[in-house]
Amino acid sequence: MIVGLVVNPVAGLGGAVALKGSDGPDVQARALALGAVPRASARAAAALRALHARRPDVRVRTVAGPMGEESARAAGVPYEVAHRPTASRTGADDTRAAVVALGAVDLLLFAGGDGTARDVLDAGPLPPVLGVPAGVKVYSGCFAVSPAAAGATAAVFDGRTVDAEVVDLDEEAYRAGLVGARLHGTVRVPAAPARLSGRKTGSSAAPPGSAESIARAVVAGMRPGTAYALGPGATTLAVGRALGLGLTPLGVDVVRDGALLAPDVTERQLHTIAMSQVTHGVLSVIGGQGFVIGRGNQQFSPRVLAALAGIVVLATQQKLAALGGRPLLVDSGDPQADVAFDGHVRVVTGHRESVLYRIRSASEELP
Repeated sequence: MIVGLVVNPVAGLGGAVALKGSDGPDVQARALALGAVPRASARAAAALRALHARRPDVRVRTVAGPMGEESARAAGVPYEVAHRPTASRTGADDTRAAVVALGAVDLLLFAGGDGTARDVLDAGPLPPVLGVPAGVKVYSGCFAVSPAAAGATAAVFDGRTVDAEVVDLDEEAYRAGLVGARLHGTVRVPAAPARLSGRKTGSSAAPPGSAESIARAVVAGMRPGTAYALGPGATTLAVGRALGLGLTPLGVDVVRDGALLAPDVTERQLHTIAMSQVTHGVLSVIGGQGFVIGRGNQQFSPRVLAALAGIVVLATQQKLAALGGRPLLVDSGDPQADVAFDGHVRVVTGHRESVLYRIRSASEELP
């Protein structure tokens, strides 16, 4: 089995430092200056380890340096370098050139986010592909739910595929709170629906007042002197409205006693707050995917989650029903930390309404 690997080494840089994306050299430089740590190479290596454990005969064809070679070496898998980027700082053109240079492979793995998926799509024609989630926003349907799931899926790939959508957002508009995913095309991915994240869906189908009803329940349950870190999402914005506060669109804001304690915090700032006082996380469910942690809210890192007094999960009944019984998912970047969430979580679905719902690590072995 020959598997191609392309890594976008700067994917995900902007998440933990509250930049809401990583597209563009200026944003990447700012993220690094704020202390962002690259993680795409490590997540690609995790996928390769899971693949090699199940398919010791696999051969990896990849790109020199951080665009794949470093991940293959870290994973201890046999590999060959089929392409060398022309510059030390890589971009979209390098991703497209790498995909073309890898040539015919049984399956092409790529590590990144929606922007990387779009670059891969633009390089076509393509073999079957599978995304290793490593970006800030991972809304396209061509990604596995975790690096481990990507490797496990690649190991049992038998040639059967389904079409998956590639979508991307305008990051400048995204940072301003305008979420409008545009469909760019489709790619062929392994036919393994349980291990694929699926495309994010919006909340437009929810009945009017659903978010406000949930927000009233959250505000009624807030305790004096306790801090609440409100994650991104339309439902958490409704919590802000119920408090009379204008929250940061798609950011993480911390409130206490009905007032804004810290707006648009980074992971480091949130960790400092959680270590200094009792803090709860308030997180909404991503429609169509079921993620609670790890998609667009990387400020909730493993160390932040360990410091929190607990989490409050929000979702409309319609959003939960649309999951079709699939569990809620956690992908903080540390599979061992994620396992601590395995079980059931109470989900606030309205004023005086809640349900117990299954939640699990996205890295947990799936069917």
